[in-house]
Amino acid sequence: MAQMLCGAGFTLTKLKKASVEDLVEAGITSTNAKSILKKIGKPIETSKGEASPELIDSRLRGLHLPPSIIDELQRDLKTVKLTETQLDEILQMTVDAYERAKVEPCEAVGTVAAQSIGEPGTQMTMRTFHYAGVAEISITLGLPRLIEILDARKVPSTPMMTIRLKDEIKRDRDEARKLAWEIEATSLLDLGDLSIDLAEMQIIMDLNEKTLSQRSITSEEIAQRTRDNLEVDVRLDGLKLIIHPEQPSYRELLQLVEKIRSTALKGIEGIRRIVIRKEDEEYVLYTEGSALKKILHCDGIDPTRVKTNNITEIADVLGIEAARNSVISEAMDTLREQGLEVDVRHIMLAADMMTCGGELKQIGRHGIAGEKSSVLSRAAFEVTVSHLLDAAIHGEVDELSGVTENVIVGQPIRLGTGDVELVYRGG
Repeated sequence: MAQMLCGAGFTLTKLKKASVEDLVEAGITSTNAKSILKKIGKPIETSKGEASPELIDSRLRGLHLPPSIIDELQRDLKTVKLTETQLDEILQMTVDAYERAKVEPCEAVGTVAAQSIGEPGTQMTMRTFHYAGVAEISITLGLPRLIEILDARKVPSTPMMTIRLKDEIKRDRDEARKLAWEIEATSLLDLGDLSIDLAEMQIIMDLNEKTLSQRSITSEEIAQRTRDNLEVDVRLDGLKLIIHPEQPSYRELLQLVEKIRSTALKGIEGIRRIVIRKEDEEYVLYTEGSALKKILHCDGIDPTRVKTNNITEIADVLGIEAARNSVISEAMDTLREQGLEVDVRHIMLAADMMTCGGELKQIGRHGIAGEKSSVLSRAAFEVTVSHLLDAAIHGEVDELSGVTENVIVGQPIRLGTGDVELVYRGG
């Protein structure tokens, strides 16, 4: 401390004239500054002046902290009134907490993260629950969902989206319902009753007038879109749609029925159903099925507040950084829903490993574990014989630089104290 005071140009005479703020500006913590002034018998006078936004910005710029923490501090500090002394104490406490939270050099962070995620995972349920109180839509949760996330599945077993609306319509239920009809995929079967006339070898659709009105579509539009999509002969008789297959055969008739079931005449293909719920004075759309790219282009949607549980789709549409954030968010939400507390940094490490190469990779034989440079590490994970045989054929060399391979051959691992080499120099 004496060296720091001398380096900052503080003599005993200057100290007797200095305030806590003067010492803090010289890089001494507020607590230490008070202790120093108390020892030399100087009464402590602290500034009661309110810290201005400019001063807060200036103090934050001088901190050696990650940008995310700086941004959060900046947002929080500007919402409360603080004196300069209080500001300095808060910032010092933040720096101290950050230093305590930093990982020790050579710490086995991967092993700690795996244990921290895996142990709570044993307490997770294998069942599927309803999502966030939306009783009409089932979503995979618990252990199956966590496995989906870490396996980077191309399509989740129950894809769904949460869609929030723009300010001008988010409180209007009629507008929300109208938008839902526009988005929800509508097939012919949603618009009426289907029957097969074997005598005439034709399909007859009795359209429901009320349903047509709800979904803002006319019988003429239906006939035209059916004709264009299925490329068949379609005739309209009032609210009766008569469809003839290309060939008058029973087989053609059945194939045409299957086409009718799967073809969307209106809306976004993949969005099978929409449930509207009111949350915090606004209407929110929950969907069965996911189509992020198409949804983002819909009028009335707030694109900054659209969520999907399909992480691969997020990577394709919004990029790898968004996919990384989604892995963290989805994994934390899954664990939290089960009442499990896992430090977010363990999940962040797993997400970083999955996305650091610029594409989404699973933690498994077809992803991170299967791409390790160490032959012994790959062989210890799965399909041992194949890995060893392939390595022998290609003459691969194992440098024994990781944890698994050193444990296998029975020598100290390159982590913790095992990473430190002592060299004796005789003199």
